[in-house]
Amino acid sequence: MEPKTRNIIALAVIAILAAVSVWQFWPLSEKITQGLDLKGGLSVILTAKPLGNEALTEDTIQRVETILTERVNGFGVSEASVQRQGQTAFLIQLPGVSNAREALKLLGEPGKLEFVELASITDTATIDLIGKQLEAQRSSEPTEALPALDGTKYTPFMTGEVITDARVSTDKLGNPSVSLKMNQTGADIWAEVTTRLYPTNGQVLIALDGRAKTAPAVQDAILTGDTEISGTFTVEEAKALAAVLQSGAMPAEIQIDESRVVGPTLGQDSLRQGLVAGLIGLAFVALFMAVYYRGLGVLSWISLLLYAVIFGGVLAVLSGLGIFSMTLPGIAGIILTIGVAADTSILIFERLKEEVAAGKTHRSAAKSGVRHAIATSIDADVVTAVSAIALYIFAIGPVRGFAFTLLLGIVIDLVVAILFTGPVVRMLAEGPMMKTPALFGMKGGGQRG
Repeated sequence: MEPKTRNIIALAVIAILAAVSVWQFWPLSEKITQGLDLKGGLSVILTAKPLGNEALTEDTIQRVETILTERVNGFGVSEASVQRQGQTAFLIQLPGVSNAREALKLLGEPGKLEFVELASITDTATIDLIGKQLEAQRSSEPTEALPALDGTKYTPFMTGEVITDARVSTDKLGNPSVSLKMNQTGADIWAEVTTRLYPTNGQVLIALDGRAKTAPAVQDAILTGDTEISGTFTVEEAKALAAVLQSGAMPAEIQIDESRVVGPTLGQDSLRQGLVAGLIGLAFVALFMAVYYRGLGVLSWISLLLYAVIFGGVLAVLSGLGIFSMTLPGIAGIILTIGVAADTSILIFERLKEEVAAGKTHRSAAKSGVRHAIATSIDADVVTAVSAIALYIFAIGPVRGFAFTLLLGIVIDLVVAILFTGPVVRMLAEGPMMKTPALFGMKGGGQRG
């Protein structure tokens, strides 16, 4: 294939990539997901500890991760995430969550769920305490101010281990409720109890960690285990209860090592400051390139613009797939890669000038200069990429966002250099550069091919 044809094809490909990228990321604020430090919310680092003398096995840790994931999903917030950090630690991010105290309580909840026949409780003090807890539950008052139920004063006929699924639904009146599914053991017990209680509308107390959550009256015999718990739930309370019921008992003790609340105002201020810093850095780079390299410097402007456009498109696609959320460290990585992208252009321009100074024609200098400069850039980028990959693998939390954007920037920079900067330099060397070399910051070319 003729070199001119290859250059035209390369420019056509980069033009298509740029057009698709603009379509993907516009409007920018809606297409690229903002992380917790920009959107605001709660960030928690938890560590799993063994219960008693039991050892923490890999199966136990995986179960803990599953439970935490189910509980996080129960918050109903978008972009929530659970990331395993090391052997026993977990980083949990809940963008948009404002009630940090309730969220922390739910995340570390052991999930001890008990079903008790209310009529079987004979201790007067326990019955009074249940009444107070249920009243506090209905009035949305914090039940932590009340003591927990004494487990020796009642005998549950069933625990939460039989629950296989729990999700938010609505009752016949349209109020929030929780639908339960049970395994066969639970269904058999539930069928026997509800068959015995429904003629008198007997009540079943449902207690979570010694705190009465609801005491619904049995309206009918339930033979399949499919049950609806209704009461005075708000949607948020129903989500929280369903999340804990679904996950069952936590197989390890959960210790909160660190929690951090970021307000949405602070996050947006940080985003604006990060964008301003990036634009200032870009302006300085553009000014230097134009002053020092003249026409080639203007070419680098277009290269940087294409770089930014394609970068935005890739981030928008990754955000849509739920793989990426923009964070402050991620913005720092992007700002750093602006310098990396400019450095690739500088390598091409300087190698071109060296080849011309050595006596080669502009056409010959462009061919060999671009090839050698991109090869040198790849060598340098591989070293940076290895560091970025190591940082991504071993870092904890948002720092991985820095490594990710740095690595992504390196790849996109090479794509722009190969498909745009290199071909345009070769095409300019065919005509304009030979006619007006001073416009491109160079002297006239030599005679060597």
